[in-house]
Amino acid sequence: MLSNESIAIIKSTVPVLEVHGTAITTRFYQLLFLNHPELLNIFNHANQKKGKQQAALANAVYAAALHIDHLENILPAVRQISHKHRSLGVQPEHYPVVGKYLLAAIKEVLGAAATDEILQAWSEAYGMIADAFIGVEQAMVEETKAQVGGWEGFRPFVVESKVKESEVITSLYLVPRDGGAIAAFEPGQYVSIKTDVQEDGFTHIRQFSLSDAPGKPYYRISVKREDANKDRPAGKVSVMLHQSFQEGDVLWLSAPAGDFTLDREDRRPVVLISGGVGLTPLISMLNTLVHHDPQRQVTFIHAALNGDVHAMKEHVSELARRHPQLTVHYCYRQPTERDRESQDYHREGAIDLPWLKSVIPTMDAGFYFCGPQPFMKVVNQALTACGVGADDRHYEFFGPSGSLEETDEQEPQSAVSS
Repeated sequence: MLSNESIAIIKSTVPVLEVHGTAITTRFYQLLFLNHPELLNIFNHANQKKGKQQAALANAVYAAALHIDHLENILPAVRQISHKHRSLGVQPEHYPVVGKYLLAAIKEVLGAAATDEILQAWSEAYGMIADAFIGVEQAMVEETKAQVGGWEGFRPFVVESKVKESEVITSLYLVPRDGGAIAAFEPGQYVSIKTDVQEDGFTHIRQFSLSDAPGKPYYRISVKREDANKDRPAGKVSVMLHQSFQEGDVLWLSAPAGDFTLDREDRRPVVLISGGVGLTPLISMLNTLVHHDPQRQVTFIHAALNGDVHAMKEHVSELARRHPQLTVHYCYRQPTERDRESQDYHREGAIDLPWLKSVIPTMDAGFYFCGPQPFMKVVNQALTACGVGADDRHYEFFGPSGSLEETDEQEPQSAVSS
């Protein structure tokens, strides 16, 4: 337990962290990788280059300082991060290393303002927070290993088949190389895929949502090929999965993880809202609902650039034809001429509040949404305006957690990913 004096010191640093948090975490990662380059085998290099990981850590440090006297308030965030850590293979011995360079970064960035008393208080606080993470993550590891088909670390899976779902999304069906059972999962969870990219010599680990219902003899992931554009280089792992890995090849998987999961005890209607490849965890939820909970009303809303990049459309439309409790709505931002001829979509343009209100039968429902962050901001703001409470709004970020509470004026107010 921290002393009252240490708690007071930590809380006094909250305004400083609000201003200098990202500078501290940026310098932290520089020091960490300079002294422990082997940890680049765990961290997502792309998120580092974009600054997303630095911002996410800065927010986490700020939240820890703000709630240092009531850490139970950030337990949901601890569990969310711990799921990611467990799937990446983060070990207890990594925490003292992280603590060392986080304190060094605080001292370097703040200079004389980082007094011995502040550094000592943060050292004590970090030790307590690290112990909380280690405890939660070790419990997750043991729980995962103990279940039927569970395992620790990474396990070899064979690419049983590849299916092209759209111009940019391909599904991979993965079965264990040893022929054994596979761990169960909750609809909405993900697995980590570990690959070696020869050009830089590092292992790259990426999370991909499981895109089919649990209970199958395989795991399915549906991967968007992230091609290079003016804002970013090509996605190394996604391009490899599309181009280099073929049927019969081996991928190394973590056991399923994640806290963006369908509440199967809730008997109310469900609304699933996705943008682009954000549909993957929602397809898992949809397949589970129509086959295992046929009395529950489901509304499925998907936004895509156009029909060429709309993955799994035939599958979802066929489910709607066979299951009267399911209603589907498709929104295309830039329909092709072929789309216009077929008129096999329901709205042209972007998702917005009036249209959502017109197609959602009731706001007394559980809402699940996933897609690009600007898209999710629009959806979150619309649902909030409709009176949907925070407990009924469930969402997943692809990558480090961000914020949906404020709209960046530099981002479009409605957005769709391919």
